[in-house]
Formats: sequence, C-alpha cells, structure tokens
Amino acid sequence: MRSNLGKRRFHELQNGVALPGSHHAPRAFSLTALRPWAGPNPICDTSFRARMILRVNRISSSIRIPVNDLSRHNAPLRERLSRALECVLESGWYILGPRVAEFESRFATYCGVDQCVGTGNGTDALEIALRACGVGPGQRVITVANAGGYSTGAILATGATPAFIDIEPSTHLLSLDQLHGALSERVGAIVVTHLYGQMAPMHDVMNMADAVGVPVIEDCAQAHGAQLDGRPAGAWGACGCFSFYPTKNLGALGDGGAIVTHDSGLAERVRALRNYGWIEKYRVDVGGGSNSRLDGIQAAVLLEKLPLIDGWNERRRAIARRYSEALADRGIVTCRGAGLDDAVHLFVVRIPNRDTVRQRLAEAGVGADVHYPVPDHLQHAWSSERWARTNLPHTEASCREVLTLPCFPELIDEEIAEVITAFLQVTRC
Repeated sequence: MRSNLGKRRFHELQNGVALPGSHHAPRAFSLTALRPWAGPNPICDTSFRARMILRVNRISSSIRIPVNDLSRHNAPLRERLSRALECVLESGWYILGPRVAEFESRFATYCGVDQCVGTGNGTDALEIALRACGVGPGQRVITVANAGGYSTGAILATGATPAFIDIEPSTHLLSLDQLHGALSERVGAIVVTHLYGQMAPMHDVMNMADAVGVPVIEDCAQAHGAQLDGRPAGAWGACGCFSFYPTKNLGALGDGGAIVTHDSGLAERVRALRNYGWIEKYRVDVGGGSNSRLDGIQAAVLLEKLPLIDGWNERRRAIARRYSEALADRGIVTCRGAGLDDAVHLFVVRIPNRDTVRQRLAEAGVGADVHYPVPDHLQHAWSSERWARTNLPHTEASCREVLTLPCFPELIDEEIAEVITAFLQVTRC
C-alpha cells in the first residue's frame, strides 16, 4: 500500500497539479511524456506506477525551496475563502451572477478603467479581445515570440497571422525599433505583453499605434497591479487581458480571466463573445462567440484576494531587489528595476549555461524553472514556411538562457539568502 505522500506524488505526476498541502508548485508531469515505450497502459501497470512514484518522490523531496508555493500562499486565507465559497454554494449562482458582477466592478476600479468583463481564462480573454477589436483572417497581429505562446495561440484561433518582432535583450520586452518597422496597413492589432510583470514602454507603443490607427491589446497576465507613471497595466490600450490562473499575482483556485477597457462598446461586444455571441438569451447576434465565462466560485476567491495584492506585490519587489543587489557583482543580467512598473510575477535571470545551473540548483535543494524555453516561431506545431525567414536573434538567445528563481510573497528572508548562496556557488563552478 502506498503512503499518503506516495499517493500525493502519483496524483501530481498523473494530473500535473499539486494537491493541497504540497509544498511544490504545479508541475507539467505526464505519464505519456515520461513513458519511453509503447506498451500496456501505465496507469494499470502497478510496477510502472511504483517506479514513477519513486522517481517523482526523489525529484520533489530534493527541492526545499520551490519556485512557487500555493499552499503557503493560500493557507492564511483558508477561513475567509471557505466562508466565501459557502456563500456562493448557498446563493445558487455558479456561472456569472452577483459575485462575478461585484468582482468585475471592483477590478475595473483597481485597473483604473470603466469596464471589466470576466472570462473563463486568460487565453480566452486574448482571443475574445482580438475578435472584439475586429481581428480576423487575412490580418497580421504584431506580437513577441518569447512569452509562452499564449498570444500566438489566440491570434491563430481568430484566423489571423502572428507577425513576430524581436525583443530588447536587456528587458525581454518588445523592441520599439522592431515595432516601428512592422507596422503597416495590414496589421489588425498589436498584442503587447508585460512579460514577467514588467510593463512595456507604453508611451512609445501608443504613440506609434495611434499614428497608424492600430488597436493595442495589453497582455497583462503577469502584471496585475503594475503601473507606469501612475497608470495601471490594462488601462493603456484598447483593452487589457488578465489571467487569474492560481500562480498569478492575483490567482483564483482554478482558471479565470478578464478583459478591462475604457470603451463601453468594446465591452458590450466582449460580453456577447464570451457567451456564445448572445445579446439576448438564445439570440446569436455577434459572430465568433464562445463559452468562456468567469464562475461565481472564482470571483468570490478573487474578491477576497484583491485587497491584498498590493502588499503581495511589494513583497515580490523587495525579494527582487535583494536578488538583484546580490547578483550584480557577479555580472548576472536580471533586468529588474523592481519599481511600481514591475509586479515581479517572475524573477528571471539570464545565464549562458542555464541547464547546468538549473540542475546544480536542484541538487542544492533550490527550485528553478524556465519561462520560456521555445520561441513561438520554432514551436513544432506552429513552425511553417511562413516563418522560415523569421529572424529573431535576441528572442532565441533569451529562450536559451532565461532561468526563473523562487519568488513568491511567502518566501522568508532565510530562504532568499539560501537561494542567493546556492546560486552564487553553482555559478562559480
């Protein structure tokens, strides 16, 4: 009989998520990916299951400081969240409803805009925003290729074509020179990603976009609470798209997303598109609609967390400043100023021998991750002749070198010191 710990690790391996009480961030474990042969179903093969449990236990038990720790993050809120969930259960409103409407109102205020529309997740938010802005087949949408593929997937879903531009190597954000060169009459929109929590140079982006009449969609999935010159992420372009995936700075207990905007007409189209294209029930008046609605349970959780996000972000900034100061003498590129324009969703460094450093950190008990290892134009399912001549040297170099260190609000000072010590030791080798 397996121990409870063994059952937990096997569940994580099988489903790619961390169970409550686990001190490990969700991992993308897959039995299919790990199985090197085509044979009996490994779920039914007890010997295979035992080997996989031991393997995951060895990996997990060696990491004392994970990249993120959702159980530590949510534990202080357990009673508040339980009460909030009980209220939703008793209300009978589980999809949309009053809790969603309340969260939409409060989050719009937090983002400094007039309208917020909840969606099923952040990727759907990007696709719906593109459709609401009139993007469709035959159009090009400018975006970067180093941000995990979320904007690319959304663009392709509309029938449009991603027009990739390179990044600034010092920030990993879009290159303004490249943006200027890519703008043309065939561009339907620009998706600007505030990667790792850092806000892109929105003054310049908006000036370029407004000059040619191209709408800007902000990908704010990693930038909740960031603000540039007093203006929050999401309040600059035609709209801003957020994800409330559990690991985000403002995370739900499942999937969730939102689109924020000053434009009431755009918000009306978004509301229709998230709900089959209905203006009235069972009347499809807007083409391209889908089923992507924020549910009452997630809205209730987000309402409890929203008042706390600024404090969490400030702790993230403090951690980032400490890392940056400690690594500066080593010549490690961190690209973080950790001011209000940076929500520090992830603390990312660049290092040439990234994979070796990551392995040595794991041996020292420190978790690390890679955000993101494969540029969009080189992803197997998306690579094609249309991007054969795509030249993104800074993007490709970044994806070879980026490494994410532990950074979450509950990380204590002693753990920060241990991460720094381990990193300096393994990079000295």
